Amino acid sequence: MLIVEDERDIAELMKHAVERGGDMEAEIVPTGALALEAVREQPPGLILLDLNLPFLDGVEVCRILRSRPESRGIPIIMVTARSGESDRVAGLDTGADDYITKPFSLRELAARARAVLRRPREVSGPEEPAVYKGRNLVVDFDAVAVTVSGRPARLTRREFELLRFFVENRNRVLTRDRLLERVWQLDRQVDTRSVDVHVGRLRAKLGPAGRQIETVVGMGYRFVEDPAGSQETG
Repeated sequence: MLIVEDERDIAELMKHAVERGGDMEAEIVPTGALALEAVREQPPGLILLDLNLPFLDGVEVCRILRSRPESRGIPIIMVTARSGESDRVAGLDTGADDYITKPFSLRELAARARAVLRRPREVSGPEEPAVYKGRNLVVDFDAVAVTVSGRPARLTRREFELLRFFVENRNRVLTRDRLLERVWQLDRQVDTRSVDVHVGRLRAKLGPAGRQIETVVGMGYRFVEDPAGSQETG
C-alpha cells in the first residue's frame, strides 16, 4: 500500500491504522511526483491519496495514474479535508474508488482499505486493441497503419496517438484537459485550442470515419462505435 500525504503526523497515523491488523503494509511518500515514481517502480495494491499535495495535487496524480496502463487498475482512496459535494464528485469522476474526508476515524479508514482490497482487481487495465475495424476505418496499431474506405491515410505521430486514445476510450467523453495529459504528456505550454485543431485535422484525414469523433458541447470529444463495423483485439 502507498500512502501519499505531506503531513507526516497524519501519514504516520494512517500507516499505523492500516498496519495494525497485520494484514497490510504501507509506504509513505509526501508528494505527487514521488508517488508517481514509486508506483512506476513497484505498483502497490492500494493508494491512499491526499488531495492537498504541494505542486502536483491529488486529483492530477489520480488522472495521471488512470491514464497509464500499468497503474490504471490500482485502487485509489482519496483522503482529504475537501468535503464539498463537487469535490467528492470530481474525485470519483477522476477515477478514485472511494473518498474519505478529514477528520476521519482510523478504524473506518482501515476498514475501507480492506473493503477496497477485497474487490476484484483489474491488474493491467484493458488491452490496447491490435486492430480496430469499422465500416470505413481500419487501424493496425502494431503496424501504425490507418486505412479509410480501403485507402491509406497518412497521420502525424500526434494524430495517430490521438486516434489511439480515442479508440482505447471509445464511447467515453474525453475532456480537452484529459487529451492534453495523455497525448501531449502534460505539456503546460500547449493551449486546449491545439486539441481542437488536431481533432479537426484528424477528422478531415479520416474522411467519412471522421464522423465517429463526436463533439460533446461544453465537455470535449467522444469516439463512437461504428454500428456497421466491429473491432478486434489480439
